[in-house]
Amino acid sequence: MENVKEKFKNGKISKIEAQKRKGRYNIYLDGKYAFPVAESVLIQFRLMKGTELDEKQIAAITTADQQAKAYSRMLDYLSYQMRTESDIVKKLKEIDTPEEFVEPILKKLRGQQLVDDHAYAASYVRTMINTDLKGPRVIRQHLRQKGIGENDIDDALTQFTPEVQAELAKKLAGKLFRRYRNQPERQREQKVQQGLMTKGFSSSVYEMIKDEVVPQPDLEQENDLLAKEAAKQWRRALRYQGYEREQHFKQTMYRKGFDLDDVQSWLAAQDFQ
Repeated sequence: MENVKEKFKNGKISKIEAQKRKGRYNIYLDGKYAFPVAESVLIQFRLMKGTELDEKQIAAITTADQQAKAYSRMLDYLSYQMRTESDIVKKLKEIDTPEEFVEPILKKLRGQQLVDDHAYAASYVRTMINTDLKGPRVIRQHLRQKGIGENDIDDALTQFTPEVQAELAKKLAGKLFRRYRNQPERQREQKVQQGLMTKGFSSSVYEMIKDEVVPQPDLEQENDLLAKEAAKQWRRALRYQGYEREQHFKQTMYRKGFDLDDVQSWLAAQDFQ
């Protein structure tokens, strides 16, 4: 832009030539190439053959064109998917856009409803409900990271009714119970609860759905799991003696999710003579 200012203090437009790139034009002053402009700038400044331009006008035109190019880049960026205002600001900085252009570009995009954080949040929540098994806490955190304001997030999350949360949580719990089917009953339920919370559901949601999702206990499987684990842990506790060995064994089995009464029953049934 500085080269244009130095070379052309003023002049008359002698030619306006369309570039191969759609929407871009070359401006000639007094028979010499001067600078390129976007079509929007051409219209904004009413540039036509014979128009006289002074130094101040040339500076304003080239500055407007720089802003128009950055705006055009944002249109390309938005053509792939919805973006937040935070995304736009980040992208503008990545392409070294002057700071004073950022807010005018955002304002123009808002005015054309091409950037709308409220709509973005609503769309994102809707998509997650239909395609994923994540709860509102995880989704809220994602939207915060995207720079969405709390009011917009709150409005979007109204789609997450208790009924919707329960339905998603039941699907997720079912998958988790199958994943941990070879775990002791108590540990399996703890892991499912933890898994739901990790995915963004509150503990109250689990309490609401657990009667529908907790599998019926398989006593034969539970006994087999207990017997195998108990035999292994009793051998590992060999370095302890007497009461100390028994207490260490019980603590280990409890940490692994087995009921202490069942563990005691297993001990009582063994012949350690």
